[in-house]
Amino acid sequence: MRQKLFTFFLMIFPVIVWGQNSGTYAFTFLEEPVSARMMALGQSGLAIYDNDITLALANPSLINKEMNNDLAFSYVHYFTGINYGQVQYAGNLRRLGSFLLSVQSLNYGKFDYATVNGTREGTFGAADYALAVGWGRVLNEHFSIGATGRLINSYYESYSSFGFSVDVAGTYRNDKGWTASLVASHIGLQLKGFVSGVTAPLPFNLSLAASKKMDHAPFRFTLVADHLEKWDLTYRNPVDPIGTVDPITGDTIPLTGVSGFADKLMRHIIVGTELYLGKNVVLRLGYNYRRRQELALAERKGLVGFSWGFGIRISRFQINYARSTYHVSGSPNYFTVTTSLDSFRTARYR
Repeated sequence: MRQKLFTFFLMIFPVIVWGQNSGTYAFTFLEEPVSARMMALGQSGLAIYDNDITLALANPSLINKEMNNDLAFSYVHYFTGINYGQVQYAGNLRRLGSFLLSVQSLNYGKFDYATVNGTREGTFGAADYALAVGWGRVLNEHFSIGATGRLINSYYESYSSFGFSVDVAGTYRNDKGWTASLVASHIGLQLKGFVSGVTAPLPFNLSLAASKKMDHAPFRFTLVADHLEKWDLTYRNPVDPIGTVDPITGDTIPLTGVSGFADKLMRHIIVGTELYLGKNVVLRLGYNYRRRQELALAERKGLVGFSWGFGIRISRFQINYARSTYHVSGSPNYFTVTTSLDSFRTARYR
């Protein structure tokens, strides 16, 4: 039975990739991670198999029985008063595998109604929501698979949209500390668009991730090859075109040859590392080349594309913090608190 499940899982990946469309996407908030740990690694933490419930939402094949009764709260202090939060819980279904529940909310705050003359006439709100149920099953000591289903709702003023998505993933682990995962995210439909009769595809992403924890050094390295379903991820901005500038004419010379190939390749790559300082403290650093190329100012790039953070274990709580530089004008702050409800039960009956 396990072999049949894994074979079926491998067979559906080509179908998933073939069935996706390009263009304008719906529910793009799903691409933004809420986990402080994942963001500190530049979004490269998809293949870390250490029972972290916050990573399992992005990669359901990480869900396992060791997460039973784990609870996590995440909060992002985003730009301009935007608040982003998530609550997660994991449990076991005995022989059926393990499950994960998640409620995700992105609130854009209040906006003013105003006439053409600037007279204010009340306020309105805007928000995105996602309710997710994930399932994971360990097939043997090396392989695990998982899937997550989501119901998605967005409302902006009097306009609303509804849809669903599915993530599927598989993970391989060996005895030398290597972990590799293949994850297909946001496979689904916008069932109801903001405008009647107009719908858009979801932001599908096929990723290949790997991580390695060193045997004789306190490091873990992470790597993600993102959006494998599309080779050229270049965003062409006519105001700030990519390439070198001709010193005589001032015209932009597009990247070609080896430089063009390297630029397109690196837009798929996200790297990160963790440094363990004892059992209770970990430092993290990540780099996202694509984010840097798309969001940095040509005259002042700063640390755009870089992210950093740390994790501290205090008593029964794991506290993670991250800061990711999207622009020189500001950086969101990410907070995640994780605990095991079983630890409180054990302490109560001592």
